[in-house]
Amino acid sequence: MFNTENNDAYFLNSRTADKWRRIGTKRRAGVAVPLYSVYSAESTGIGELTDIKLLAEWCIAAGISIIQLLPLNDVGSDFAPYNSVSSFAIDPMYITIKDIQNADIKPFLHELERLKKKYKPHFRRVNYKIKQAKIDLLWRIYKSTKTDDIAEYNYYKSANEYWLNDYSLYKVISELNPDTGWQNWDDGLKNRELQAIDNFQKVNFERIEFHKWMQWQLYEQLKEVKQFLEFRNILLLGDLPFLVSRESADVWSHPAYFMLQLSSGAPPDMYFAMGQKWGMPPYEWNNIANDGFIYVKEKLKYAENFYDMYRIDHFVGLFRVWVSPVDDYTTPGSYMPKEEYLWEPHGRRIIEEMVNSSKMLPCAEDLGTVPGCSYHVLSEYGIPGIDFQRYYKNQGGFRPGYEYRLNSAAVCSTHDSSFWVNWWQFEAGTIDEKLFDMSCEKAGIHPGHVKYCKKILFDKKRSKHGRLFWNDEITSPQLAAEILGAQQDSIHSILYAYAESYREKEKFLGYLGFETDINGISTDLVKKCMESINHSNSIFSLQLIQDYLSLDTELLHTIGKYNYRINTPGSVSRNNWSQLMPLSLEELKESAINEPLKQVLMNSKRA
Repeated sequence: MFNTENNDAYFLNSRTADKWRRIGTKRRAGVAVPLYSVYSAESTGIGELTDIKLLAEWCIAAGISIIQLLPLNDVGSDFAPYNSVSSFAIDPMYITIKDIQNADIKPFLHELERLKKKYKPHFRRVNYKIKQAKIDLLWRIYKSTKTDDIAEYNYYKSANEYWLNDYSLYKVISELNPDTGWQNWDDGLKNRELQAIDNFQKVNFERIEFHKWMQWQLYEQLKEVKQFLEFRNILLLGDLPFLVSRESADVWSHPAYFMLQLSSGAPPDMYFAMGQKWGMPPYEWNNIANDGFIYVKEKLKYAENFYDMYRIDHFVGLFRVWVSPVDDYTTPGSYMPKEEYLWEPHGRRIIEEMVNSSKMLPCAEDLGTVPGCSYHVLSEYGIPGIDFQRYYKNQGGFRPGYEYRLNSAAVCSTHDSSFWVNWWQFEAGTIDEKLFDMSCEKAGIHPGHVKYCKKILFDKKRSKHGRLFWNDEITSPQLAAEILGAQQDSIHSILYAYAESYREKEKFLGYLGFETDINGISTDLVKKCMESINHSNSIFSLQLIQDYLSLDTELLHTIGKYNYRINTPGSVSRNNWSQLMPLSLEELKESAINEPLKQVLMNSKRA
């Protein structure tokens, strides 16, 4: 089933052949990790760059050869990694203070220990106050350090002038104008008038330099981590956010590269009935192109210091992006460009620049509403997309592993979805209640009749958390339409959801070739799921660390709680982007799952 000659023949004749020659075309298993969620005995309040080394040691024990990190970019007050304040800078909260270079930290070790104790992981959530606490300590260390004669630091500043000066300026102006967006700054700073900028730099020179110094320290640490991984034949896959926050150094320094009157988002679909409005401005690609795509090239040039591969977030947005007026929540959104015949050439122009600008292999997050052109462009370029197991279906049910794209990463879950065990327990066999209600309203069905129909169509005992579980007796979409008293074409979204979800658990067990109680959950079922996903045709198998941990009986019940997830799209909550691992990296290295997981990967020719 697994023919490496097929891999070579395809990937080494694609448009990214030079990248594949660098990393090889063997089948690989990887782990996807939010760095903020891991911790070790050496961490100060949050996962740190040097903790990646401990993670790598676990990967070796488990037979894993790719580490995928969620974005490490500097974030704002929402701490959302895909809404960063810079698409270049790394967040200072990830720095390992005891390992900073060219500075004497001995006088500060007591303070460092105090921070470790104060921000020791508790309550399964990150305490993000650690970020400012670490910056305050770093400021005191910087003030005690002479940096003028550090050759490496001076070279770093020179090599990264394109973004580093603007970023450091933006950070200091923001510090002095808390809770005020850049569009409300004094006109001179807002409009980047030379005299105003020059005056500000003279007055705030030391603080501006401090932010540059922190970025240099982060650069050195992450570069050293990459070298550590290279020696152990582990690839590092970075995640480059597709968009950047409206309140960011990028938008302030290059406003012509963004359409500030618009907000990016996603159209309504069966998973998000209301659609999504993200707030980040879409790119003005013509202006970026007129500048020779320097903005894109510099981002990739910097990321190349750290990563072997990079994930293109929201890849389908390169072809067309869903936009709506920024302050208007009533006007429907639309795609830009509007004309479908422009989508492919629009995306190709950007992809070609990205591929030619870096040695890194691009990987695509091609989920959501995907235009047809995306598939053949990815195939031509040899860029792996994502085949998402629970949604990768055909009319007969779940697609077998041999139908997965060779140029794909097979996944059980993503950071924006529930973990696999929670999909199985709370979502499989259901549809979104909001989608059902909205579709009925759109079809003109009386609210009283909708309430009555819910009692007949759905199993009340198994419907919970806003998910409606189909009654087994609703054996056809025609029957559902008759009960609703509606023409099928007026409730097509409900009928499509029915086709996707009715008796979904039974179909999934048939796909696995596994018999078990559909109302239960066990590590045997998780293992069977892992065996299936890893035996797929996909060149990569990239699983969230939480899905791997579900192979442990005790951790399965911790992870298998409703709302235990990384992020809920379309929501703003302290529960988003804050979840901590249920065990330390030291404990992970000794975990009982390591040997059975390694066996699963070896049997699928991935270890």
